Order: sequence, then structure tokens, then C-alpha cells
Amino acid sequence: MKFFATLGLAVSIAAASFTGLASAQQSDPENTLVITTKTGDIEIGLRPDLAPEHVERLKELAREGFYDGVVFHRVIDGFMAQTGDPDGTGMGGSDKPDLKAEFSDETFDRGTVGMARSQDPNSANSQFFIMLADGDFLDGQYTIVGDVVSGMENVDAVKKGDPAQNGTVQDPDKMIKVGVAADGK
Repeated sequence: MKFFATLGLAVSIAAASFTGLASAQQSDPENTLVITTKTGDIEIGLRPDLAPEHVERLKELAREGFYDGVVFHRVIDGFMAQTGDPDGTGMGGSDKPDLKAEFSDETFDRGTVGMARSQDPNSANSQFFIMLADGDFLDGQYTIVGDVVSGMENVDAVKKGDPAQNGTVQDPDKMIKVGVAADGK
């Protein structure tokens, strides 16, 4: 009888933990970025708890329509897909000031979204990348702004770049529309 009582308690605790986890993962429309691509939508759960300034910048630019039509200019198979440069060269950004790094202890896993930058850690502006594979070697060196919560298959479908050209993509895929879910996408 003791065994069943203990088992019942363990099941109740596990169920409560699962319910807590599920509710913690429910999306917050104000902090969900929706990227429409030719193959479908990519939903990114933004992490203002890790990088409040960077998250605000992404939402601000999305609301201004800055990202609409911007290409995935650098896509390295088995690594990441980079976008956010209006020039499509990897050298451009918005007219807003660069952001101070907001590094965290989180790890770069498949689906993690990070801010691209130059050699200067405080140079992130508008460019970001989505991890196609785990990349813990980036931990603590780039600002994590969120995670793909749905549509990872659409990230995987983005046209890959030439490995000999550091992932530069010829005739690249683009973000058709980018918005904040709270605004109706």
C-alpha cells in the first residue's frame, strides 16, 4: 500500500511539473516574432528576460516594417541562417545606434536566435541568426534573444549558401513579412 501511495504522490508531482512547464512555454504575443517565408511561418519566442534592449530593438524594427523583404544573406548548412541586413551583404544595419552586449549563461542550441555583430561585442544592430544545429562554442560571446517555438522546418528549408564563400547565398530566400504576434502578425 505504501508503494501505491508513493507512486500516486510521484505521479501528482510529475503532472504538476509538466503543467507548470507547459504553461511556462505558452507564447506571449507581445514577445513573439513571426517571420513569414515562402515555405511558411517561423515563430520566435523572444527572451526579454535575457536581453531586454535587443528584444525591444527587434520588435521596434519589425513594427516599422524594416525586416519585410530582407534576405537570408548568409546560411551555413549545419550551423546557422543569418538575416537582418537591408543591403543583403552582411555589412549593413538599421539607422539606430548599435546595442551594448547582453550576454547570458544560456546556450546556443538548435533553434536559438542570436544577434549578429562585428568583432566589437557592442556592435549588434539589426542582424540576427537562427541556429540550424547546436553551437555551444558561441555561448557567452553573442546575445541570445529568443528561440524558435514553431516552424523550424521553415528555417531548415532556407536556401543554403556556398561553403567556399562563408555561407554567402546566391539568389537568397527572404523574409516576406516580419511582425509581432500581438499586432496580428
